[in-house]
Amino acid sequence: MKLIRYSFAGVEKFGALEGDEVWPLAGELGRLEAERGARPLGLSKVRLLAPVIPTKIVAVGLNYRDHAKEMGKELPAEPLLFLKPPSALIGPGDQIIYPPQTSRLDYEGELAVVIGRLARKVSPAQARQHILGFTCIIDVTARDLQTRDVQYTRAKGFDTFAPLGPAVVTDIDPADLKLETRLNGEVRQHSRTSQLIFDCDHLLSYISHVMTLMPGDVISTGTPSGVGPMRVGDAVEVEIERIGCLRSSVIAAS
Repeated sequence: MKLIRYSFAGVEKFGALEGDEVWPLAGELGRLEAERGARPLGLSKVRLLAPVIPTKIVAVGLNYRDHAKEMGKELPAEPLLFLKPPSALIGPGDQIIYPPQTSRLDYEGELAVVIGRLARKVSPAQARQHILGFTCIIDVTARDLQTRDVQYTRAKGFDTFAPLGPAVVTDIDPADLKLETRLNGEVRQHSRTSQLIFDCDHLLSYISHVMTLMPGDVISTGTPSGVGPMRVGDAVEVEIERIGCLRSSVIAAS
């Protein structure tokens, strides 16, 4: 299933996307079912929102071998974690604001894991029982601030720095999916999730032994090589095989 969140006639709902039709769903995340008597809506008639509203976005640094090399860093012995605040979240087609505090704003295309059931101290073998599905995320980064601060919070945490979507796909294996990031139509990142140092099951287990993961929480699994700067007016796309394409554009701060 392709699970989305959408707005129609001023109401926000979950829906199941089938081709160009949106079927309204009722209930809570993890317990969604078809809405009784509902008729499908045309995709062009709704506004897509970020597919979930997480309590936290747990991101992983240096989780592709080629990216660690391009950043001049050694391969990590265990996952390097940082948090992006929920206030950074935006949906498909929403705009990334270029903050005046930075002079180097980078794209990082990534596979995102979406939690479906509460996860606390879960083993890797149990991880899939707690995963709702997978989607695309752009880990927007103020690279100069990251270098200056050493810590990642400010560089990764501005409003609009976490575009997510377009849909959570619930029935795929994330082990070997093609990931591509394009800037103004030009391919800048091209890799496969088989190149992850720590896979999705390992990450969920590792994180769940540090903090409880709630339904709707997001794990951003890391970015491959090819990260680079964006400018005001640029359009960025992250496309992951069998999931879809997440698009955003960069605007100046007002």
